[in-house]
Amino acid sequence: MSLSRGQSLRIFVALVALVIAGRLFYLQIIDTRYKVYAKNNALRPIVQNPPRGEIYDRNGLFLAQSREAYDLMVIPRDVGPFDTLEMCRIIGVEKEELIEQLRKARAYAYRKPSVLFKLLDKEVKMKFEEHNFPGFYTQYRTVRSYPFHTAGNILGYVGEVGDNTIRNNSYYKRGDYIGMTGIESAYEEILRGRKGVRMELVDVHGMPKGSYAEGRFDTLAVPGVSITSTIDAKLQLLGEELMRGKVGSIVAIEPATGEILMMVSSPTYNPDELIGRDRSRNYMKLLRDPRRPLYNRAVMASYPPGSTFKLSTGLIGLQEGVLVPSQQYVCNMGYPVGRGVKCHSHASPLDMYFSIQTSCNAYYCYVFRNILDNKAYGDVRKGMEVWRDYLLSMGFGRRLDSDFSGELKGNIPTPEFYDRIYNGRWNSLTAISLSIGQGEVGVTPLQLANFTATIANRGYYKIPHIIKSIEGRHIDPIFNEPHYTKVDSEHYKVVAEGMYRAVNVAGTAVGAAVPGLDICGKTGTAQNGRGRDHSTFASFAPYNDPKIAVSVYVEHGGFGATVAMPIASLVIEQYLTDTITRPWLVEHVKQMNIPYPQYDKR
Repeated sequence: MSLSRGQSLRIFVALVALVIAGRLFYLQIIDTRYKVYAKNNALRPIVQNPPRGEIYDRNGLFLAQSREAYDLMVIPRDVGPFDTLEMCRIIGVEKEELIEQLRKARAYAYRKPSVLFKLLDKEVKMKFEEHNFPGFYTQYRTVRSYPFHTAGNILGYVGEVGDNTIRNNSYYKRGDYIGMTGIESAYEEILRGRKGVRMELVDVHGMPKGSYAEGRFDTLAVPGVSITSTIDAKLQLLGEELMRGKVGSIVAIEPATGEILMMVSSPTYNPDELIGRDRSRNYMKLLRDPRRPLYNRAVMASYPPGSTFKLSTGLIGLQEGVLVPSQQYVCNMGYPVGRGVKCHSHASPLDMYFSIQTSCNAYYCYVFRNILDNKAYGDVRKGMEVWRDYLLSMGFGRRLDSDFSGELKGNIPTPEFYDRIYNGRWNSLTAISLSIGQGEVGVTPLQLANFTATIANRGYYKIPHIIKSIEGRHIDPIFNEPHYTKVDSEHYKVVAEGMYRAVNVAGTAVGAAVPGLDICGKTGTAQNGRGRDHSTFASFAPYNDPKIAVSVYVEHGGFGATVAMPIASLVIEQYLTDTITRPWLVEHVKQMNIPYPQYDKR
């Protein structure tokens, strides 16, 4: 039986009404979200900030942890009459400062909460809540604490997010904190955790009346993930102590793994200075310091490597077949060709082993020219390209892709550079200073330490990294992959032997020797056009089965054996034996007074 048009219309209307009624029943009875929304004027969402993940040293000691703190919040619309003097007394501010902060809060948002004062202690928070201050409340958060007061340039610091971050990342809101530098920045997403929200009932005066709906609509904050770094805290403390009053860097690497055992940039800073209510003042003080303690020289400074670079020249010469270990060259106080390169007095002629022991300049000038002028390549430009490719494979002139932020690449000059400078008219003598780590070459202390680790491994390295493990996660597998250079292992054995003899037989590095440790080393003295020479030293130990590779660079330190070498020797002894048998040497290094007119005259 067919329905009339009127009957069909009535049925359709009834069905629509039934659907609407069902939807209303669901919204009003089943789904209580809209009840919540309807009561927003009586609800206050309280953000629950999670504690940041802790950072440990390689031995399980705390490098960074979180402690309880509170922000004083205000909703200007809800502010009623209150005792301003009493509030000022509790939180420790002047009345004028309180009034100014309230003005800023009103200008920001009249109905929304904003931070009035940051990072109050728990004791202050408890005193505050004893009083009735309508429109004000405290919000839990954590603040960083650094028990060892060390490794500022490694750990970095946490600071309040800027407007650009807020615009580009919806996770962050005004008043949030974010890792600004170092590990805190590089591993921000892991360390920060995830915020929670607690729905709080408030009365007409903005005073809290308890949790809404017994917390059914709350979301819990998820703490940040803990990280174990590769740093040895005791070694880091020793390095910073030895470098106090000096400008430069120490980097130590475990050769077999690429783990960074210490990374000292001097001068450094106490990371506790950049937390709490004095952070801004302390930051500006550090920023204005002419010696630039916020500048991480270990990965950002490009230095002439000096004589430590001779090792790379020798390796390339061996691989290219223009040099054999027994080959001898004469040195009569320098290299006599062209403008010449001066050298100090030592026995002559000498082979490669003895050239490393004595740090002969002339020897490596001969080798360098043989590399660039190799007839197999036709011209000096091609020869330099070959030379440069070897160095890039050793980790110079490029970023090592470590997990540490701010790493720069240093400088290995190209043929095009000399073409521009000399209008295409140059030869191997033009760039002869490169053979001994002078001129246009620049390396970072991290690169020099990595190169030393490569020698210790007899031809390969693993990317230097600062993180050993992450709770519940795996570190990037690229840090476990060996990177072989373009030089065969057998040639690295020759260089390692020369470094061993320099310390333990006779040579410029005998002062680094410690009985039983088989330290291998190479001194370096880098000329400096703006004052006293720089002191540098590259070393590893033990000779067999190396456990540590160290580079030390001290600006204006003079000879490599004067400052850099004893520092490296002490660092190695501490790491391998967990003790220092030469406390007099520690004191001697600490007492060294190095003038830095280019910094201090400002």
